[in-house]
Amino acid sequence: MQNLIVLIASYVFYAWWDWRFLGLIIASTLVDYAVGINLEKTTAKSRRKVLVAMSLLFNLGLLGFFKYYNFFVESFIEAFETAGISLEASTLQIILPVGISFYTFQTLSYTLDVYKREISASKNLLSFATYVAFFPQLVAGPIERAAQLLPQFSLPKKFDYQLAKSGIYLMIWGLFKKVVVADNCAFFVNQIFDNPVQESSVTLLLGAVLFAFQIYGDFSGYSDIAIGVARLFGFKLMTNFSYPYFSRDIAEFWRRWHISLSTWFRDYLYIPLGGSRATKLKQVRNVFIIFLVSGFWHGANWTFVVWGGIHALLFLPLLLVKANRKNLEGNHLNLKNISSIIFTFLLVTFAWVFFRAANLGEAWQYIVEILKMDDLSMNLFLKSNKYMLFFGVSLFSILVLLLTEYTAFANNKKEVQLNKWKSFIVVILILFLGVFKNPSDFIYFQF
Repeated sequence: MQNLIVLIASYVFYAWWDWRFLGLIIASTLVDYAVGINLEKTTAKSRRKVLVAMSLLFNLGLLGFFKYYNFFVESFIEAFETAGISLEASTLQIILPVGISFYTFQTLSYTLDVYKREISASKNLLSFATYVAFFPQLVAGPIERAAQLLPQFSLPKKFDYQLAKSGIYLMIWGLFKKVVVADNCAFFVNQIFDNPVQESSVTLLLGAVLFAFQIYGDFSGYSDIAIGVARLFGFKLMTNFSYPYFSRDIAEFWRRWHISLSTWFRDYLYIPLGGSRATKLKQVRNVFIIFLVSGFWHGANWTFVVWGGIHALLFLPLLLVKANRKNLEGNHLNLKNISSIIFTFLLVTFAWVFFRAANLGEAWQYIVEILKMDDLSMNLFLKSNKYMLFFGVSLFSILVLLLTEYTAFANNKKEVQLNKWKSFIVVILILFLGVFKNPSDFIYFQF
């Protein structure tokens, strides 16, 4: 009955956006449930390969059609136009289902784990369906592994006060990151990236920095809320962010950023390709594959592919000197750590410009205008008392974010530790600093 209630709630939650796309989740659930059962029963290698191929084709086919169909058609036409050949094609007005990139990867990981015989196939359709559609993390993750989450649906749930309390504290902190940090930064980011040629070099640089904190506050805020809500129901979800902006190199950044996705690509793509055990040439190939695919996963635009390529180039030197897996000593700030953190943050921020820009031309122009440094004015931020207030709130909220997360980072805490009084202060900040502007959608809903 507990699973049935959660499943119905999850389907209603998703159908509230557009009930027509609920059929995609149900179809994906039924296909992978049936494939999993048959994979466990079958010992013939050829038949097992056919079954897992069916799951891959179905799930990636859905993802490819809804997310990439128009992209490939338009790219095909543009390629012919560069050769002087004009083609006419009508593209479909395809709506991208919310969360399709997340739940397809979640069901795929289940099928692949059953195929590798790392887990047993689920015999309970209700439990499996609830695992696929679990509403807290359905639309933007974390992308949970079946081995970690699916068994939790087989256990009866009793209210756990301590787990629920920690969940509420985490939800409050997630709301602060979204409503106060991300949404206040978005007020400037949207204006700056919509009209970059009208802004000064300093404004563009600050716009890139503000976007770095917007996307972190927005996405990690959602993850915190999802993890916290799950705890109210007695479920434990994986940590999806671990203070990424305190990373001292790009390899550490990717161990701390969107952990559920980066580990998914590591386990189901990078390692099967040979990982770091292959020759140097193949290691380089594998790094580029995983980062380019990761970029393309984020959206049907060349900007995301280039964003992934930039991270591959930044990761490569660490791989070649075998420093990509080193354990960086100590989390306390010193001159060496501070310089490494700032340098890594600037590299990540540079790449974020491509992630945020509408196209490659705008991204390149944005970077060029920053590098000119011929206009050091900050007119946008000083445009009026309202703009000065928003800018002050943005900077203050970022400072609160960094100081709070550094405390947890330095003490090796898995997540920010709020208590009754700290959470009360954060709620006051949310109420007073999160009401100045219209709220914006979560950025990762588009993926």
